[in-house]
Amino acid sequence: MFRKEKKIKKIILRAVKIGVGSSVAIAIASMMELEQIAPAGTIALLTLMSTKWDTVRLSVYRILSFFIAVLLAGIIFNFIDDGWLGYGLYVFANVLIAGMLDWMGTISVNALVGVHFLMNGEYTVEFVRSELMLVVIGVIIALIMNLFNDDHNRRQDIIDGMRYVEYQLQGIVGELALYLSGKPMRQNVWLDMRALEAEIQEYVKEAQEYQENTFQSHPGYYIDYFEMRYQQCKILHNLHSEMRRVRSMPVQAHVVAEYLLYMKPYVVEVNVPEKQLEELERLFEDMRRERLPRTREEFESRAILYHILMDIEEFLLTKKKFVDSLDEQKLLRYWNAERKAEK
Repeated sequence: MFRKEKKIKKIILRAVKIGVGSSVAIAIASMMELEQIAPAGTIALLTLMSTKWDTVRLSVYRILSFFIAVLLAGIIFNFIDDGWLGYGLYVFANVLIAGMLDWMGTISVNALVGVHFLMNGEYTVEFVRSELMLVVIGVIIALIMNLFNDDHNRRQDIIDGMRYVEYQLQGIVGELALYLSGKPMRQNVWLDMRALEAEIQEYVKEAQEYQENTFQSHPGYYIDYFEMRYQQCKILHNLHSEMRRVRSMPVQAHVVAEYLLYMKPYVVEVNVPEKQLEELERLFEDMRRERLPRTREEFESRAILYHILMDIEEFLLTKKKFVDSLDEQKLLRYWNAERKAEK
């Protein structure tokens, strides 16, 4: 329900921005006494994408492609008398060039400009200036309107999502420890992991959208963080599958269960799992010193248990690699989170 409310709020905010932006663009075109005023609102609508960076990129492409469109219109409409044929060639040329430059988002406005040239039948400096002003007004209004975003709340939603994912992962680790201890699990871990993977993917999308909506230099941190947690969730999937293959729990399973319970509270944002890896290496050494299995079943169970430890090691290394891979800006975000956690 909460996620649905956020989605509705986002749609309403975008609708308000498009409605207000289109109206303001038409009002400005009217005050400038341009021959055409309605297209300014249409251009603002078409340029107001869902994110700031999308709008910035598209705005630049719109201005650049406008001059290409004017050149094409001057060549085609001056040499071809048939309107329908000329317009078809004009659109064809625009789509061809836009496709090669990867500017397909500019086609709609350039097609509109072509209609104006076709209907006006003139190719004067004043007419070109008027068309350019329509594009500039629409683009500028779109850029201004997309500055109004609920970035602070979006960032807080993402941080809350990080805490939620950590809490869920800790719960899954705890349930797996119960399983290794021979105790009944309190919930269906398999379904929980599948649901968490889907939720993390949604958080990745939210983090990507937040990154495209801010001009700060560190938001990629959140994307990397959720992708790291997604990989850890898949590792727990493999770990759970290994556990289910154990026919009879060896004595060492209780030791591994205790390690999982020890590791559980460290599944948080600001922990670098070096101490946990050292403790895990000690556990590996202890298992190597254990007496050799005497039966085939004991041998198979011990081998699976060893694979479980390797999955746990991969789980921890995934977090360590995430921290090690952070650049200066992302490390700053990480250190800020660490200071907040200490408080």
